[in-house]
Amino acid sequence: MRAVVDNNLFVSGLLWGDKPGRLFGAAAAGRLQIFLSEALLAELREVLQRRKFAARLALKGLTPETGLAQVQAAARVIPAPPVPLPTLLRDADDLPVLACAVAAEVDVIITGDKDLLALNRFKGIPIITVNEALERLKLS
Repeated sequence: MRAVVDNNLFVSGLLWGDKPGRLFGAAAAGRLQIFLSEALLAELREVLQRRKFAARLALKGLTPETGLAQVQAAARVIPAPPVPLPTLLRDADDLPVLACAVAAEVDVIITGDKDLLALNRFKGIPIITVNEALERLKLS
């Protein structure tokens, strides 16, 4: 399955593991192909450097740089030209996720973001939760 995984799930997977962390395992096993854009990577870099995550990163033996490297190892970074703002999108900050999904021609967008989930699909691409992704991958 080809997917764009939203940064909220990367952060959860890195720092707490659980279901979002299982996406890394699926990627390592070749069952999930994850795509990222430079814009998504830059956002993740900024998020991982936030002070509120420092203690959790340290507990996991990670730095913002090593956490970012783990994500990059699990994903393929592609160019993603901007897409027009969908009229129903509630948060314009979610545009890089949609642009990456279209550019990579993915099967799904996996997110926990309520604004993205409210769209249900974008340009024919289903927007699903991590639980739905794990079910599709038969990892639930």
